[in-house]
Amino acid sequence: MKKFALWSFYVTLGLFLAFVIGGVALPDNAHVERQTVINAPPEKIFAIVSDLQNNKDWSPWMGLDPQMKLTVEGQPGVGQKVSWASSNPEIGVGTQTVTVFEAPRKVAAKLDFGEMGQAVATIILEPATAGTLTKWQFDAALNTIFERWFGLMFDRVVGPDFEKGLAALKAHAEKP
Repeated sequence: MKKFALWSFYVTLGLFLAFVIGGVALPDNAHVERQTVINAPPEKIFAIVSDLQNNKDWSPWMGLDPQMKLTVEGQPGVGQKVSWASSNPEIGVGTQTVTVFEAPRKVAAKLDFGEMGQAVATIILEPATAGTLTKWQFDAALNTIFERWFGLMFDRVVGPDFEKGLAALKAHAEKP
């Protein structure tokens, strides 16, 4: 019995140390990126993505809760802000505030998910042979060991939503 207890202690200690040391060694930032080519000029796409009023036309999260409360403050540009509140735990409560506005090539926004943390979402538009290469990026600081382990799943969690959003943006921007 004593050997089993000692063995259990060492196994538990080993797993704990592996968790801590592994967590410290993991990246302190999560980065997700998806891209597509949209058959439209950068100016047209920028007009859509740079105005938070237009999120309803392409954002993969807008249709998840028809009861979600949205408030948009300000005009397109640095400082424009959208706030949302939903009882759906996938959406929750938060804000998105434009921090970079470089027409017609780049728009970035600070995302604040309250207790869930903060992140930055960036859309970069580059002229391409068949239209505009549109890149959507997500970056979040991972400050704790638990966040770093969770960060390993960000690409699998956020990536598919970015793909849906880019497909919706493409369909919307390519309309005549």
